[in-house]
Amino acid sequence: MPVRRSKVMEKLRAGKPIKCCALGHFMPFFVHYAAKSGYDCIWLDLEHRAMGQREVQALLQLGVTHDIDIMVRSPSTERTQLYRYYEDGATGVMLPLQNTVEDVKSLVEKVKFPPIGNRGIDAAGVDAAFGEYSWGKDEHSMASYVQGANRETFLTIQIETRAALANCEEMAKVEGVDIFFVGPGDLGWRLSKEGGNVPGAENYFDGGVEEAIAKVAAACKAAGIAWGLPVPSPERAAAVLAQGAQFINLGGDFGFCMNGLKSSAAELDGVYGTSDGAASTSEGKAY
Repeated sequence: MPVRRSKVMEKLRAGKPIKCCALGHFMPFFVHYAAKSGYDCIWLDLEHRAMGQREVQALLQLGVTHDIDIMVRSPSTERTQLYRYYEDGATGVMLPLQNTVEDVKSLVEKVKFPPIGNRGIDAAGVDAAFGEYSWGKDEHSMASYVQGANRETFLTIQIETRAALANCEEMAKVEGVDIFFVGPGDLGWRLSKEGGNVPGAENYFDGGVEEAIAKVAAACKAAGIAWGLPVPSPERAAAVLAQGAQFINLGGDFGFCMNGLKSSAAELDGVYGTSDGAASTSEGKAY
């Protein structure tokens, strides 16, 4: 099988946890250092961050070059945009705010080749080594490429709403879905009274984020798929790992820059014997 082997899928199949970090800006060196540091995957956020198409393509090619998976959180569910990420070298795509079985089936149909889905075949992109993996015979045949692409790419669904929580057991059973990724910020707000989670509301959930995570974990275990979420600390990572999480995000460009700059400024204060009294804003985002 000549297509690039996904580190995420290899570990998921072995029942091992994934080391994921997040990137939201065009920082080519980040891909290099993430791979060198032993991360398995970079979550590339295009939902809340803006990048040009060529910038995204450059980062995805770097992922292939440095042998690290990149999962794109897409700003759109448009068919060709989704599978072009794979053609350009992405190993996974993640879709936010998905709520129903129909939503999930539609995504599988767009990102998986037949017989699982109905993704269009180009077989001339980065994922096919520009035709080298698909235009030949045997391991370099079209059949080998298509089967390898279905096996070595993954689809991640974000659980961020009360509707998704209500439907998660059935959503997890859809063939072609590999990972559920809980969004604690969005889901937490929607589970609050202020976010409309009151008795009588549609898809009212009698519980908070921890109870929601437990429900998602149970749904994924029953369906035989992986789940995960972003965490702010090693202690939180250990806690969700004990619950069965495999896809765990700890660290990203925001936190690395913020904490690195604070540390360097404090070191210079020590050298200079000064202090500007910079206040700590938080314990650092997980992404």
